[in-house]
Amino acid sequence: MVAHLRTGRPGRTLALRSDIDALPIHEESGVEFASERDGVMHACGHDGHTAMLLGAAQELASRADELDGELRFLFQPAEERPPGGAIELVRAGALDGVDLVVGCHLWTPLPAGQLAAWAGPAMAASDFFTLAITGDGGHAALPHTAVDTVAIAAQVITNLQHVVARRTDPLESAVLSVSTFHAGDAANVLPGRAELTGTVRTFDPGLRTRMPELLETVVRGITQAHGADYELDYTYGYSPVVNDPAVTELVSEALHATDGGDVVEMAPLMGGDDFSEYLTEAPGCYFFVGAGSEEAVATYPHHHPRFRIDERALAIGTRAHVQTALRVLGRA
Repeated sequence: MVAHLRTGRPGRTLALRSDIDALPIHEESGVEFASERDGVMHACGHDGHTAMLLGAAQELASRADELDGELRFLFQPAEERPPGGAIELVRAGALDGVDLVVGCHLWTPLPAGQLAAWAGPAMAASDFFTLAITGDGGHAALPHTAVDTVAIAAQVITNLQHVVARRTDPLESAVLSVSTFHAGDAANVLPGRAELTGTVRTFDPGLRTRMPELLETVVRGITQAHGADYELDYTYGYSPVVNDPAVTELVSEALHATDGGDVVEMAPLMGGDDFSEYLTEAPGCYFFVGAGSEEAVATYPHHHPRFRIDERALAIGTRAHVQTALRVLGRA
């Protein structure tokens, strides 16, 4: 959904974005408002993002006489699943005429009450791969008569760690993670197929384009050595989120003016976000709202079944959105 707050006065157009989607995780958070759908959970704070942007829209609508230009509120689906929902909103014209775009993320590694924004790279490119290792299966008691795809896949997983550890510059940030491994159905059968999926995260464009080749070199060598075949599907996902310096300066001023918020420094993250798609249409800034605390049991990582936030962060994030709009569109 895209909502517009038009003041009727000339000025810039500012878009504020919230992602609204959940994740395929069975919830174990213990909160009273836990998901009513089994296997579907807000495990990354997107429900909080939605609440903050709705609160900001309500507040700014009541203060429209203080603004010039237009505010555009983007409630975006499918951030968690490439190609993502941002590209669909862009194609639908949601960014047409937008001069600046700003978004934020609740972040539990950052204590509640803290805010962070910085110019330049903020979040990494996020790419994905699916790998199938195939061969003649057989009896588990007669491994010499079969191709053991499980053992071969295990070697692939171990050796893929050398892509980052030994094939990339230590000063260049990169992550290669295998996140699923599926093979076989019986204890006495060597399966003819093992399937892996994973993700690759980078900032440098050159390294990003090299990673598929480095990955496939490892896979090809190991499978050939053991008489197996492979099928590799490598998909480029989201580009890096790179904050515009001028917009970040405005946002930083807004964060410093946010009641209850303490602005701190923070390093770039290897997580990815399709907010980068908006940055191809307009300069922008993606900032972070601290949401972690022992008191609120908000200590589990994002994408964990027990993930929860310190809800005091919601008011702070809402006020940060409001202050951002006032800084960008406030009447002189």
